[in-house]
Amino acid sequence: MTATATSPATTTEQAPEQPPAPVGKRRRHRLGPGEIASRAGIQVLLWVYAAYTLAPLLLMVSDSLRTQPDMVKDPLGLPLEPRWENYVEAWVTGSFGVYIWNSIYITVASVLLSTVCSLLAAYAFARARHPFFKWLEAVFMSGLMMPVYLAILPIFFMFDAWRLISNPIGLILVYAALGIPFSTFVLGTFFRQLPEELEEAARIDGARPLRMFWSVMLPLVRPAIATVVVFRFVPVWNDFFFPMILMRDKATYTIPRGVTQFFGEFQSDFPLIFAGLTIATIPLIILFLVATKQIVAGLTAGMGK
Repeated sequence: MTATATSPATTTEQAPEQPPAPVGKRRRHRLGPGEIASRAGIQVLLWVYAAYTLAPLLLMVSDSLRTQPDMVKDPLGLPLEPRWENYVEAWVTGSFGVYIWNSIYITVASVLLSTVCSLLAAYAFARARHPFFKWLEAVFMSGLMMPVYLAILPIFFMFDAWRLISNPIGLILVYAALGIPFSTFVLGTFFRQLPEELEEAARIDGARPLRMFWSVMLPLVRPAIATVVVFRFVPVWNDFFFPMILMRDKATYTIPRGVTQFFGEFQSDFPLIFAGLTIATIPLIILFLVATKQIVAGLTAGMGK
């Protein structure tokens, strides 16, 4: 008796292949009640902080369009009939046209000078390999730790000998020198994040050092330049200490120095004072509105590294 063993045929059913998930689509994360409440609370706090910050500015603009009797009756009221003449009188009588021009000239020149010097120094420090440059960079950075008020007497006597008292060039040199350490530190950090292969590729293409620096490196650190410019523009524009010490002639006053002079002349006319303060604030508001995108890009450029 012969038995034939036959193995049963096994049929394997293959599962259908799942189509690949489309690239770029991610599963949305559903927020829980706690996360929704926390985000809502943060937004409410931010709106409250924004209102708290903007309230003095809006009150200043509102009061600048009122009359003195209206402000005495209701200090927090709104202007029923806006008086734009307050701005004209503040501009002409208070010499704000002269103060604005002096501030623009001194601020732009000093920020431009310090930024150019800092760009060259930061790029050299970021790419240098000799120990001497490390020591020189430490000397540059030591300016961040020195209290500037300790140098006011030497600066005053030196400028007096050079006949730079009541001279805008003196303020430009002071502000430029004070801005170089901070600007060099920020720009050097950005230059160190850039790969050296970019410069090697530019050299292979025949670019000279100046052309390589201007066409390759500068566009990549543009957000850092905008950040440095704004962070130097604001303190120079608002500075009162150095104009008070070095500027003796009224024709050379900057906005902060001129505002104090304006207070003394029109201390009883509050709408006129608020009009002058509004004029002094407008350039800073324009600067932030124009450079906001670059500032945010510069501040967040290193977060992902």
